[in-house]
Amino acid sequence: MDRCFESSWQACSYFVTSRSEVSLQVLTLSMLGGLLGSQSSSKDFGENMISSVARQAIQQLFTRSESVDVSIRCAPASKILQGIVDSFQMKGRGLVIKKMFEAEAMEFETDAVSLDMSGLIGGKIRLKQATHAIATVTMTESGINKAFTADLVEKRLQDVTSEEATSLSGGDPVSFRDVQMVLLPHQRVKIVAKTDLPNRDNLPISLSAKVTVERRRRVVFTDVEFEPDDVPEDVQWLSEAMIPGFVGVLNQMVDLERFDLDGVSLRVNQLDVKGKQLLFNGYAEIEHFPGM
Repeated sequence: MDRCFESSWQACSYFVTSRSEVSLQVLTLSMLGGLLGSQSSSKDFGENMISSVARQAIQQLFTRSESVDVSIRCAPASKILQGIVDSFQMKGRGLVIKKMFEAEAMEFETDAVSLDMSGLIGGKIRLKQATHAIATVTMTESGINKAFTADLVEKRLQDVTSEEATSLSGGDPVSFRDVQMVLLPHQRVKIVAKTDLPNRDNLPISLSAKVTVERRRRVVFTDVEFEPDDVPEDVQWLSEAMIPGFVGVLNQMVDLERFDLDGVSLRVNQLDVKGKQLLFNGYAEIEHFPGM
């Protein structure tokens, strides 16, 4: 009898093991369908399940985050069984991107999204096709100035060899440092920095400019004006002559590709300055969730 029991148990174990993946999916879908069939609990269960999985995935995009909130809408709730949700929204605060770029806030919201249910059952969110989302990124003045001290940014400011930048250095490479930006009304900014020339160390540079976006991908500074009040009178002509080279460097380095996340690319339609905040308004192209 013991042998008979053992043989029966082995046969049962083989059957369950060999079909575990299919059985798990069927069981999970059955449970999900049952819960979604209950109107009192279907909305919270389905939306919370997907939101929880998405929140964990999105948090991986950032080096650090104070908060990341994810919510979805789906009506009727039974559409979740087909992998369809009406909208997907993410709100994050206190975000650090790639260890160096600080965003005070980031929000995006999609229209209808089609999900791969087999991935969801395994705890992953996979898009059946890429989607777009309305996006807003908010940076503070202090966050922008911290970005100017990042290694990647400082390297772009060192040993500049453009003709405009080296016109007063005898052709020797020029470096810019101590860059600070002040946000002004009417979508303008003030930028100060320092550089060294063969005949003058610690030459201050001071300018104001309109900040705008080019081809939805690059921040550029236009309508540039020299600001002489911050520069000693005897070197104002030197300082003003260095502005084209300095602005040329800035216009080549502030590329929004640096804010791209795993599977998410930002496109900006408009920049706005509000107080001490710089707002990027546009959309995000979402190809996949991080690591999925």
